[in-house]
Amino acid sequence: MTDGRNRPAPRPPEGTPPPAELARQARAVLADAVRVARWAAADRDPGAGPLTGAARDRAAAALELTPLQVGAGWDRARLAGLVELHGDAVRPGWRLQAWDRDDSAVQRGWVALFDAWSLVHPAPEDVAPATVAEVVEAVPQVLSLLQLSAGPVLVPALLDLLQQRVAELHGERCEVPYGPHPDPLPDPAAAPPAPEPVDEALLPPLLDWALEGLAAVGALTLGEGQATLTPLGNWAVWVKLEQICVAAQSPAGNIEQSAQHMLRGCARLTPGPARAEYRAWLAARTVGSAVTELLAVARGEDALLRGLAFEALRVVGAPAEGEVRAAAAEPSLRPYALLWLAEYEGADPDDASEVLTREESTWLWVDTAAAVADHGESDLLVRHLESAVQGNVPTLLAEVRAIGHPRTVQVLVALAAAHPDPALAKAVRRAAFQVHTGGS
Repeated sequence: MTDGRNRPAPRPPEGTPPPAELARQARAVLADAVRVARWAAADRDPGAGPLTGAARDRAAAALELTPLQVGAGWDRARLAGLVELHGDAVRPGWRLQAWDRDDSAVQRGWVALFDAWSLVHPAPEDVAPATVAEVVEAVPQVLSLLQLSAGPVLVPALLDLLQQRVAELHGERCEVPYGPHPDPLPDPAAAPPAPEPVDEALLPPLLDWALEGLAAVGALTLGEGQATLTPLGNWAVWVKLEQICVAAQSPAGNIEQSAQHMLRGCARLTPGPARAEYRAWLAARTVGSAVTELLAVARGEDALLRGLAFEALRVVGAPAEGEVRAAAAEPSLRPYALLWLAEYEGADPDDASEVLTREESTWLWVDTAAAVADHGESDLLVRHLESAVQGNVPTLLAEVRAIGHPRTVQVLVALAAAHPDPALAKAVRRAAFQVHTGGS
């Protein structure tokens, strides 16, 4: 038997190109979007708004593209996370900065575009939005058939499946037609009314629209009366199916737990399995409620869970930005929030700590030491001493006493008990006593 700690990573379908080749193909699909995004980052005023009007014409001249191509590239750049809107200002996304060196960032950017295929290729205006929504909801089943077939599939077969799935969705909702109803209200005890039949005449052109939209983002190719998934599309559908499986049953079985219990369950997982667990837990909740619950745990007394909560928020990404920015005003969360925001805005994780003041770094050092003291081994606490920004122990102790972290005394006592150097342990113990008694 296996569990979430030792379960082997699922393998992609046989014949799937290696990640470097998938990334190369994704870069080709998004080439114009990257060019437009880089032009916007380099040649526009910092914080300028969306690329419209005169700015689009300037970009077209500079990049030797038509204004229409620039507009399409700009839309794709936004959908793929190459540029980000912050209020009325546009900033380069972290994926743009990592585009040439991080294949996984490229693949994630393309998957974001793949998820937004229905925005890339707008639906026919003469079709009711509810009907379009049902087709969009049914498309994953169409993609699954394409993936299982591992080759071209005739459009009539895809249309049969689309009709079945749309009818199922329509029946599940058991919709009642809108508009005036002169008849009296039905008897609650009577059988529910049957849903109106789907206008099947609309489905062939909507299937064509969906296939064209998926082809536009590089997920499939269209032939004479048939469709075939590209290697990128085949890989993306497999990824989505794996995500559904993870959401249905998380690796370590914490999907139904509260945020606090889920984070405790992840405390001894390595980073990869922990992120899979965060994704599974998040997939079962609305983003807003998940972010609120994670920040509530971060405000608690357990420093380990505080750090893990922000690791989970990294998996959430952009939807958490507003609440994380607000959390930066709270002293106990500020260092974590500032690091989160720095990484979100493109800083290398190894360099993100440069955004912290010395006092904030010292607070974070004490908070992390509290997590180690509560949940780790004594040798980890001793090694943690080496990570302090201060160059020597006396300076560290002086600044630790000054910041007023509520766990200062417990951390210093634990460090004194763990450290093998008697002289250093004595100095740390004295500092703990001075903080406890309010001395200098």
